Amino acid sequence: MITYRDAGVNIDAGNETVNRIKPLVRSTFTPGVLTDIGAFGAFFKPDFTTYQEPVLVSSVDGVGTKLKVAFLMDRHNTIGQDLVNHCVNDIAVCGAIPMFFMDYFSTGSLNPMVAEEVIWGFSIACRENGCALIGGETAEMPDLYAPGEYDLAGTIVGVVDRAQILDGSRVQVGDVLIGLPSTGLHTNGYSLARKVLFSKYQIEDTPEALGGRAVGEVLLDVHRSYLSAIQLLAQKDMAHAFAHITGGGLIENTKRVIPEGLALQVDWSTWDRPAIFNCIQSIGGVPEDDMRRTFNLGIGLVAVVAASQAEAVLMLWREAGEKPILIGKVV
Repeated sequence: MITYRDAGVNIDAGNETVNRIKPLVRSTFTPGVLTDIGAFGAFFKPDFTTYQEPVLVSSVDGVGTKLKVAFLMDRHNTIGQDLVNHCVNDIAVCGAIPMFFMDYFSTGSLNPMVAEEVIWGFSIACRENGCALIGGETAEMPDLYAPGEYDLAGTIVGVVDRAQILDGSRVQVGDVLIGLPSTGLHTNGYSLARKVLFSKYQIEDTPEALGGRAVGEVLLDVHRSYLSAIQLLAQKDMAHAFAHITGGGLIENTKRVIPEGLALQVDWSTWDRPAIFNCIQSIGGVPEDDMRRTFNLGIGLVAVVAASQAEAVLMLWREAGEKPILIGKVV
C-alpha cells in the first residue's frame, strides 16, 4: 500500500501551514476583503467612489535567485517583503494604488515554519503598502525542488483614475531625471552577484569592502517600496513619468517611459554607488556596461519631471525624508 505521504506530499503539513498563517493573512485585511482564508476564490469589493474613471492595473513577478541567498542564510522572513514591494512598485510607477496581493509558494517538501516566515514577510509589506493579502496557493511537488528550496511568485492588483495614468506620454525634451536611492540589489542581478561574490567569499564572511557586514546580510537587504514617494508627486501632478529600476538597469527601464525619438543623458557621477556594487565589479572584473545593464547601481526609482518643477520635487522629497538626486535629463 502506497499513500500520498509516501509519494512525498504531506497534507497534514499543508493544514498546519494554513493554521499558522491565518492570523498573518487576516492582519492585512482591508474593508474591501469579503472572504476569509480558505475559500476557493478570494472576493474583494473595491471602493471606486473617489474615482471618475477607475482603471485596474496588475502585475506579476518573482524574486529570482535572491532565493538562493535566503536558502544559504536559512532566513526566510524578508524574501516575502521583497516580492510584495517589487510588485507594488511596478504598478505604483503607473500611478496606481495597490488594492490586493496574491502569492504562489511552491516547494518539494513543505516546512510549515519556513512557509510561515515567508508569509510573515508578505503580511508586513502588505500592511506597509495598505493592500490586502487575500489569497494564494501553496504547492508541494516532490522531486521538483532541491531539499529545503522553494519558489515564489506574486500578483498585485491596483487602481488608478484613467486621467491620472502615468505612461510617459507627457515626457518631453528638457525634462530632468531625479533618482531615489535603492536599498542594494533589490531583486535583480543575483545570478551575476552570486557567481562573483561566492567565488571569493562564504555567505557569513564580513569583508572590509562591505563595511564589515556579512555578505549574506547585504544580499538580503529588503527591496524597498516607493509607493509613498511616488504618490507624493502624483497627487500634486508633479511628475511626467516614473521608472522602477529592475532587470535591465537604469537606462533600459527608464527608456520604457520615454517617447520614441527621445533619449536619456545620465550623469553616472552624481551619486555614490553602494559598496556591494563596487565589490562585485572589482572582484569579478565586470565591465561597466554589464554593470549598468544588470544592476540598479544604487538608484531604484527615477522620476521624470519638467525642469521647472525640479527644485520643488527635490524639496518635497527631502522634506519627506527621501534623498533625491538629480541624475540627468531627456534629450
